[in-house]
Amino acid sequence: MGSVSLKVGDGTARFKRASVCSSAVNVLMLFSVIITNIFAFYAFTYHPTKLHHYHNPKSIALISEKVSLILREIDSSQKKLAQMEKEVLGYESIDLSRPNIANELKEYLKHHELPLGKDSRTGITEMMASVGHSCEKSMDLLSQYMSYKVNGPCPDDWSLGQKLILRGCEPLPRRRCFAKTTPKVDLQPFPFSLWKNVSEKSFSWSGLGCKNLSCLNSKKLNKDCIGCFNIVNGYVTQIYVKAKGKNDFLIDDVLAMGSGGIRVGFDIGGGSGTFAARMTERNVTMVPATLNVDAPFNEFIAARGLFPLYLSLDHRFPFYDNVFDLVHVANGLDVSGRLEKLEFLMFDIDRILRAGGLFWVDNFHCYNDDKKRALTRLLERFGYKKLKWVVGEKINSSGKSEVYLSAVLQKPVRV
Repeated sequence: MGSVSLKVGDGTARFKRASVCSSAVNVLMLFSVIITNIFAFYAFTYHPTKLHHYHNPKSIALISEKVSLILREIDSSQKKLAQMEKEVLGYESIDLSRPNIANELKEYLKHHELPLGKDSRTGITEMMASVGHSCEKSMDLLSQYMSYKVNGPCPDDWSLGQKLILRGCEPLPRRRCFAKTTPKVDLQPFPFSLWKNVSEKSFSWSGLGCKNLSCLNSKKLNKDCIGCFNIVNGYVTQIYVKAKGKNDFLIDDVLAMGSGGIRVGFDIGGGSGTFAARMTERNVTMVPATLNVDAPFNEFIAARGLFPLYLSLDHRFPFYDNVFDLVHVANGLDVSGRLEKLEFLMFDIDRILRAGGLFWVDNFHCYNDDKKRALTRLLERFGYKKLKWVVGEKINSSGKSEVYLSAVLQKPVRV
């Protein structure tokens, strides 16, 4: 078909030329075309038995009326088929007729036809808002998020937005209000900013249990962040430059393994930005991705002079194929749910990593043999070359032994 539709494949409504459509829609379209052509052929070729009626004005008017009816039926069929196609593709699943839907949400999701009709270059006929397909499951929260005064200050509800993201409502709709500003105090010039703290007033603490850095450093925020905000004299000042165990790889050793040089990398679950800071010191551009779960990670990373990407692991990475020389991940691979969810993540990692690029698995906690076996088998399916592979044990705070996997893998060239 040459039509254009919106396809929801990764949770986001996006424009894409419909090269392959539903077989049911194709059959219905073909049937409609055949029937309407038969009617049209009949209308134009039918000859009445009595020739003296052929030039009767009433007969001509009757034929004209039939032709007009056929044309209206064709137009109606095309609209119905277009609507069926949209329903098959599933992009019109958000029901705006529900009660208590915020007016701003209706305005944002409204269709906007192109003023000059179909665009000859892209085939697009109308513009649609980009919003997470799973937002339909959280319409109450989404409507609350979109309830604000237009051209006024936005509500201090970033935690509500993050809750929607964690529920799969990503990307969030845009809003026409001014986001709350937090004055940035004591910002340091780069590169001194990489290892200098700024005033705690520079961060937004609303919606968080901790209200200062001391509180954050006293807590185990996740497996990869225990005291990770102490960048002046904490353990993070030694990580990646001094090894505490065989699972701890040094950055310089890993960079030496890269063929063609390591210039740009992606850090999944970037924490407080320490890995990105170490790579930046070695002239490697890093993009750390993280949410603000229990801590102001994104603001802290930005205060260090680094680029934070506010993104969940359920979202397709917003990068083109084969662009990164290195992808680094620790316990970001520990996704909950079925194995297929981990497979989708791994295929997306493989997509953005160039041939010859490095995939660094950094101290992944194998909770049990099944998890280790599943991850090992999955990695082997990609055919990566094992430049370094270490499975070791560490003693946790409870005195129990835990198994960790660290590896540096090189993506092969595929034809």
